Amino acid sequence: MAGVRRFEEWIAWQRARALTAEIYRITAVGPFQRDFALRDQVRRAAVSIMSNIAEGHERYSRTEFKRFLSIARGSAAEVRSQLYVALDLSYVDAATFSRLIQECVEISRLIGRMYATVDQQQPAPPT
Repeated sequence: MAGVRRFEEWIAWQRARALTAEIYRITAVGPFQRDFALRDQVRRAAVSIMSNIAEGHERYSRTEFKRFLSIARGSAAEVRSQLYVALDLSYVDAATFSRLIQECVEISRLIGRMYATVDQQQPAPPT
């Protein structure tokens, strides 16, 4: 869609991938690694962002792609919410928190742009 042939080409997917790696790194040390519930939930939410972008891209309709983008954006918000818990429990410092929150906001913005791009595309002509 939009000239993008592979989901790996979407900037939002690339940024979500990097965010996921960072979430895995910060949750693998200190008290965060021992809080199994929060650690696993924030990891799943981060993975969900990139997974839903990929899955939506591979679907056969714009409607389905937009639905998966909506889920991905919701997962980015979920990561942000869980980062507040991590900050409140001192699992992350303020600088890490701010950086990751800003990255989530940027990924959400990119997903919103993707959604608008997909929404504006003309359907393929019937064959």
